[in-house]
Amino acid sequence: MSASTGTGRFAAVALIAPLLVFIAVFFIWPLFTVMSQSVSDTAVLNLLPRTAQAAKGWDPESPPTVEMKTALAEDLQAVEDRQALGDMTRRLNSAQPGFRTLMSRTTRALRKDDLPDLGEVDERWNQPVYWQAIVGALSPTTDRYLLAAVDLERDVSGNIVAMPEEASANRTIMLRTFWVAALVTLCCLAIGFPYAMLIASTEGWKRQALLGAVLLPLWTSLLVRTAAWFIILQDNGLINWMLTGLNITSGPIPLIFNRTGVVIAMTHVLLPFMVLPIYSVLLSIPDNLMKAASSLGAHPMRAFLRVLLPLSLRGIASGSLLVFMTAIGYYITPALIGGAGDQMISSVIAFYATGSANWGMAGALGVVLLAITILLYAVYGRLSSAEERRG
Repeated sequence: MSASTGTGRFAAVALIAPLLVFIAVFFIWPLFTVMSQSVSDTAVLNLLPRTAQAAKGWDPESPPTVEMKTALAEDLQAVEDRQALGDMTRRLNSAQPGFRTLMSRTTRALRKDDLPDLGEVDERWNQPVYWQAIVGALSPTTDRYLLAAVDLERDVSGNIVAMPEEASANRTIMLRTFWVAALVTLCCLAIGFPYAMLIASTEGWKRQALLGAVLLPLWTSLLVRTAAWFIILQDNGLINWMLTGLNITSGPIPLIFNRTGVVIAMTHVLLPFMVLPIYSVLLSIPDNLMKAASSLGAHPMRAFLRVLLPLSLRGIASGSLLVFMTAIGYYITPALIGGAGDQMISSVIAFYATGSANWGMAGALGVVLLAITILLYAVYGRLSSAEERRG
C-alpha cells in the first residue's frame, strides 16, 4: 500500500514537472533577474576596487585626497574591457552629468602618461561633486533606482528627498497610468455589465452569438486591433465620416493622438476581461430571485439594486481588477493612438530598457508596478474572504 502510494506521488510529480520547469525558466527566473537589476549596482565597484579602498572615511563635503586620485588613475589604467568602462561611465553620468566628457578626456590622458595627476588633466576632478557620485556608486546594492522610480533621491547626507521637478517625471506618468487604467475600467464596467446581463438572459444560439461577439477580439492580434482603431479614429475615418455625413458635427472630431482615442481603443481590447467574470457570476444567480422581488412589490430598479447587483459584486470586482491590472501595463495602444501626453509607464520602461540600456531603472519601475498589482490582488483577496465569511 505504501509503495503504491509513493509510486502514485512520483507519477504525479513527474506529470507536472515539465510545467514547473517551464514556469521556473520563463517566469520566475526572468522576474528574479529584473528585480535584482533594480537593486544591483556593481558597474562602478567592479572597475574601481582601489578607489573604493582609498575613499573609505572620506568626507563628501571636502576635496578629494591625493590617495583617491592616485587610486582612481590606477584603476582606470587597469581597465581593459571597454564595454564595462562604458557601462560605468553611463552609470556615473546618470548620477552627475558631465562624466562622459570627463572620462573620455581622462582615459586619453592615461594612455599618454604613466600616471598623471587627475586634477591637472581636468579641473573637475578637484570638485567634490564628481567624487560624491563615484563614492555613492561603490556599493554593490543600491536603492537609487527604486527611489528614482517615484521621483526621490538621496542627498549628500544620505537623507531621502524629492527630486527637482525638471529631473524626472516618473511619478506624474505613474499617476497618469493609473488614471487612464481607471477610466478604461469604468468604461468597460459601464458597457460590460449590461452586456453580461443580456448574455445571461438569453439561451441557445443567441447566447452563443453574443458570447462569440465578445470573444472575437481575443482571437485577433493586439497590434491588428490597435491598427484598426488607428484607421477608424482618424479625421477621415469611419466614425468622423458617419458623424459628418449625418450632420451631427460640422467637422471631424479629434479622436486620435489624444486621451479619448486611447480610452476607446483600450476599452474595446479589454472589454472581454470584464464581461466574462460578470457573466459567470450572473449564471450562478437563480432566476426566480428577481421574480420573487417583483411579486413582493419591488420596483424593477429597486429589485436590481437590492438583489441582483449585490449578488454580482464578486464578478464586478474580479472583472475590474483584471481590467485595471492589465491596463496599467499597456504599451502598444497608447504608443500608436495616444499623443505625447498620453504615454503610460510602460513606454518609460521600454525607453530605459531599449533606448538608454538602463536596466536598473527599467527593473525598478517594473518592481513598482508589480508591487502595486500584488497590493491590489491582496486587497481583493481580503474583500473576497470577508464576503465568504459573511455568507
